[in-house]
Amino acid sequence: MNAAADATPHATILVIDDEPDLRALYELTLLREGHQVTAAGSVGQARAELAARRFDVVITDMRLPDGLGIEVLREMAAHQRPERCIVITAYGSAENAVEALKCGAFDYLTKPVDLKQFRTVVRAAIGSAPGATAPPASIAPLPEPSATPPDGGVRGQQALAGLVGNSAPMRAVKQRVEKVARSMAPVLVRGESGTGKELVAKALHASSHRGNGPFVAVNCGAIPENLLEAEFFGARKGSYTGAQQDRDGFFQAASGGTLFLDEIGDLPLAMQAKLLRAIQERRVRPLGETLEEPVNVRIVSATHKDLAAEVQAGRFRQDLFYRLNVIEIVVPPLRERLDDLPALCDALLRRIAQDTGLPTPPLSERQLRQIAASPLAGNVRELENLLHRAVALQETAGEEPDAHEPLATPPATVAAPDPAPPSFAPDSADPPGEAALEEPLPDDLQAWLDAQERQVLVRALNATGFNRTAAAARLGLNLRQIRYRMARLEITAPGNGTGGDDLA
Repeated sequence: MNAAADATPHATILVIDDEPDLRALYELTLLREGHQVTAAGSVGQARAELAARRFDVVITDMRLPDGLGIEVLREMAAHQRPERCIVITAYGSAENAVEALKCGAFDYLTKPVDLKQFRTVVRAAIGSAPGATAPPASIAPLPEPSATPPDGGVRGQQALAGLVGNSAPMRAVKQRVEKVARSMAPVLVRGESGTGKELVAKALHASSHRGNGPFVAVNCGAIPENLLEAEFFGARKGSYTGAQQDRDGFFQAASGGTLFLDEIGDLPLAMQAKLLRAIQERRVRPLGETLEEPVNVRIVSATHKDLAAEVQAGRFRQDLFYRLNVIEIVVPPLRERLDDLPALCDALLRRIAQDTGLPTPPLSERQLRQIAASPLAGNVRELENLLHRAVALQETAGEEPDAHEPLATPPATVAAPDPAPPSFAPDSADPPGEAALEEPLPDDLQAWLDAQERQVLVRALNATGFNRTAAAARLGLNLRQIRYRMARLEITAPGNGTGGDDLA
């Protein structure tokens, strides 16, 4: 027996297929791995075997003489059977595969079945199973397995703790993550910008049986279109100008783990077709290669767009949408979970203190009320910017309310200062002090100063083509200082956001 078989726990497996040759091939492959195998050639025989005992894994063909394998899957789900189910579909039957995943299948394989991939998927299913084989049981409801796999419990709980908040919407998100983590089904995470979609994807990965594998995050809108294929699928030496050596793509880098496709709605249509094939066939062909190679990744994607509307507008492929949207997780905007504000502010302030080295006293009740009353259109990302500003201005909870500007001043208000600072005419006969009294004074000095600083920074950045290093040198700052000021004053390069989804 090989080392891989030794590393895989022995399991009891039910194989359902009406073709004797294929059934024998699957049995032999599994027996060599050290598993106990029971075979069935029809839906009726499968029901009889399931009524007699419990298995660790069920492998079923889709089309059987007396019905469909998906019928078995639905019955198992209805009776809360704990077995992991792998469905085998005909080549190109994407609709059947998606339907099986929606009905609770752990994973699917397409014919002709690649035995190496077959063994990999079976091992993954066994690794995520809820425990050893139990004594015979009827098809009556069995105990529901733990949502978090045994080997990733602590890791998964830590990742879920990163989803800060205990409001009803966030509890629903966490429960959804725990429930779908055990499957290989593709997940679409949907939510407004700044809500923390990547954190949800990371929690999904950490809570799954793939938690020990790599988590590869890709911003689909940030890759030049002419490099998309090489970045996703890899390239061979000499396949294009500048390809000095063989290199792997995102699919190969995420092997055994999760590939997170952020802002999937920004992917060009031509690349959408290639991505669809890679997801359906579990194979990719690097640039400059003649043969495809199998890949073993779970796809999690995210978008702030309404993909259904994008499909109607012809900007997103309908077949890819259905393939990615097998399971959907909607991340609520911050305005719908204001109960989480105190916990979010506390977590963000701790991280800001670690990043800047500045003291971060707790917020006062007045400041929390100000934040809760603001629009917070940028969600957690905007909240982080507000807190950066509070720390920079040293707005402590012990200060008098009138001693500083409101914490949640809208950016539009800050960006509209008085036309110019008070000035004195050179030929004025009045003393400077008297002339100053006649000039209108700003109602909010700190906001006025912020606006002047913002104007100077924007001018310097525009003059250098938004090169932060050059702009910093021109103003006598270092790169860290100008980055901090840009974040505090909400200055971003054209077309860019204010930062990543770091907290949810």
